[in-house]
Amino acid sequence: MRINRFFIILTIILGLNLIFSLPLLAQEEASFQDPLVRIKDITRVQGVRSNKLTGYGLVVGLNGTGDGDSAATVRSVANMLQNFGININPGQVESENVAAVIVTAELPPFGRVGDKIDVNVASMGEADSLQGGTLLMTPLLGPNQDQVYALAQGPISIGGFNTGQGGSSVRKNHATVGMVPNGATIEKGVETKFSDQHKVTLLLDDPDFATAQRISNVINQKYGYNSKGENVAQAVDPGRIKVSVPKYFKDRLVSFVAQVNRLSVRPDREAKVIVNERTGTIVMGHNVRISTVSVAHGNLTVTISSEEEVSQPPPLSEGETKKTKDTEVKAKEEKGRLIKLPKGSSISDVVKALNGVGATPRDTIAILQAIKAQGALHAKLKTM
Repeated sequence: MRINRFFIILTIILGLNLIFSLPLLAQEEASFQDPLVRIKDITRVQGVRSNKLTGYGLVVGLNGTGDGDSAATVRSVANMLQNFGININPGQVESENVAAVIVTAELPPFGRVGDKIDVNVASMGEADSLQGGTLLMTPLLGPNQDQVYALAQGPISIGGFNTGQGGSSVRKNHATVGMVPNGATIEKGVETKFSDQHKVTLLLDDPDFATAQRISNVINQKYGYNSKGENVAQAVDPGRIKVSVPKYFKDRLVSFVAQVNRLSVRPDREAKVIVNERTGTIVMGHNVRISTVSVAHGNLTVTISSEEEVSQPPPLSEGETKKTKDTEVKAKEEKGRLIKLPKGSSISDVVKALNGVGATPRDTIAILQAIKAQGALHAKLKTM
C-alpha cells in the first residue's frame, strides 16, 4: 500500500511540473534573438491615454520678423487691445513684431490641476522667425472646443536661428516653430479610469497572436487562477489581454498593475523588411528568410561629353568661322555579377552576399523588391 501511495504522489508531482513548465517551454520555443522585455514596454493599460489640446495665440517681442501687414494678425492685436480697454483702429496697428501662432500640447493621463506641461508653438502667418518672442496667455481647448483645459504663456525657445543682411542669410533649424518648456498650467483634468476593481485590460502596441498568448501565460504562471477557477489572464484577441484582479489586490490596484508590468516576456516579432527609398535605409529582422534564388546585378553607366570645335567655311565662300559643340553619349554596362542565395538563408547571409557584389543600399532595395516579387522573400516588405 505504501508503495502504491508513493507512486501516486510521484505521478501527481510530475504532472504538476509538466503543467507549470508548459509556459516555459513555449518561451523557450521562441527565438532567443528576441530579448526578454517587460510587459509595460510593449503594452499599455486600457483607459490610460493622453489628450490633444490646441489654441490660437500671439507671439510678441519679435525683432521685425513678425507677420507684417497680415490682416488676421492685425485684427487679433486690435481685439486683444480692446480686451484691455484700448480701442484702436486696426489700420493703425503695426505687426512687424507680432506673429499669429497655433499652440499645441498634450494633456497627460492623471494630469492634475496646477501641473505644468510643455507646449509647441508654430507660426501660421508670414513671420520669418519666432526668435526672442514671448507667447501671450493662450487658452488650450480640447477636441470639442468648448472647454479650457490649460493656459499657456512664456518665452519661446526655437533651438535655432535665422539671420542675414544684404540678401545673404544663415539659418539653423526651423526658426518659425518652437516650444515653451513647462509653458502651460493645467486648469482642468480629465478623469482616467483604468479598472472596475475586478479587471484590468492590457493593449499590445503591436498586436500579435503569439505575443498575446505568451503574456497571458506569464501572468497565469505568476497568479494562477481566480475564484471561479479560471485563468487570471486571458488573451481575448491579438491586441488585448483581460486580467482578473486577485481578491488580495482589490484595494491595491496600483500595486497589482505595477507587478504585472514588471513581468518579463519574449515577444514574437513578425518577419518584416522596411525600406526607405529616399534615404537608402533598410531595416530587416533576424527572422527574415528567403528561398533559393539567384540574383544578377549589373551597373549601367551613361557618360555624356561635349567638345568645342571650330567650323571653317570653304575658301572663296561667304561663310563665317564659328565655334560648334560636338556631343557624344556613351553607355557602358558592367559585367553582371551573379549570386546564389541558398534555401533558408538568414538576413546576415543576404547582406553578406549583396555586399559581396558591391550593391549599394539603393541597389539592395531594388534587389529585395525583385526577390519579394519572385516570391522567395518570406517577410513583409514595407516601403516608406
